[in-house]
Amino acid sequence: MIGDKNYFGRTFEHELARQGTQLLRPTRKGEQQRHGGSLFKPLRQVIESVNETFKGHLNLEQHRGRTPRGVITHVLQRILALTAVIWHNDATGQDTLRSLTTYDH
Repeated sequence: MIGDKNYFGRTFEHELARQGTQLLRPTRKGEQQRHGGSLFKPLRQVIESVNETFKGHLNLEQHRGRTPRGVITHVLQRILALTAVIWHNDATGQDTLRSLTTYDH
């Protein structure tokens, strides 16, 4: 399980281990370097980039869905469209893979 640095505590981690779950989280101040700790900075940058793309570029905060099904439909429709554009731009050798501007008519 991947968590924020605020998911800590001996009891908490022992309970996770008892259930067969290993917690990966950034190292807190004063702790020894944790296993996998060097992966979190680049991973966080990727996650922030994806979130910004979803919120800004795809306007997912203004989804206009009136029901839970409508929200899910609008969100998945936009994610599918972006995925198709990334594939198309990659397959045709475009400079920018995530750009929908060319297809915005």
